[in-house]
Amino acid sequence: MLNILTSRLRRFRDDTQGYITVEAMIILPVLLWLFGASWVYFDVMRQQTVNQKGNYTIGDMISRETDAVTDAYIDNSRKLLYLLDKSQGNETDLRVTVVSYKANNDRYEVFWSESRGAYPPLTTGDLVAYRDRLPIMANADQVVVVETWDDYNPVFSVGLDDFRIKTYSFTRPRFAPQVLHADMVKGNNGWGNGDQDAPGGSLCNNNAENATNCTNDSGQANVEPAKKEKKT
Repeated sequence: MLNILTSRLRRFRDDTQGYITVEAMIILPVLLWLFGASWVYFDVMRQQTVNQKGNYTIGDMISRETDAVTDAYIDNSRKLLYLLDKSQGNETDLRVTVVSYKANNDRYEVFWSESRGAYPPLTTGDLVAYRDRLPIMANADQVVVVETWDDYNPVFSVGLDDFRIKTYSFTRPRFAPQVLHADMVKGNNGWGNGDQDAPGGSLCNNNAENATNCTNDSGQANVEPAKKEKKT
């Protein structure tokens, strides 16, 4: 009996006859699933990259501001993020936080924070969870922290549920020592005369001394304050 069973199994193993249609019907679902899974995971990585680039763009844009950032500016930054991420409506959330560092007590503090979407603005207490992700900074230095969240819904069911793509970046202010929010500015924004070379006419906006020729928006016509002669 054992010999008969072994003989038939060996004959089945060595038989190369068959119908290609049957073989195709067996393997086709597997190939389709593999194709769908490969496409979904590739698209996840692509969307993650797109979102991170959008995050960098927002952070770089805000870091170059020499005038105070307004609520309308943040609103339009989110609209720009929609365009960059190719998202729809409320699928994408944005939070912008300016963080400063105090060396005397080795502490990060929230200078100001604005959010658009489901996530609230950050507080200084929230920065405890961010400490390992923030850079080493000089005393009173600042960084612009940008966070985004984007809903991702896989087109095919390949074992990957709906989830949120989160991106994070920090950028140091480029043309001014700090980036202010409009709610913090009352008349003089506190940047002083050190920004005469910065774009945006910040020297003029600060009512700086000898800045009467600042009629341009690019800052090219700004005049450097005259040096006072020392009395002998």
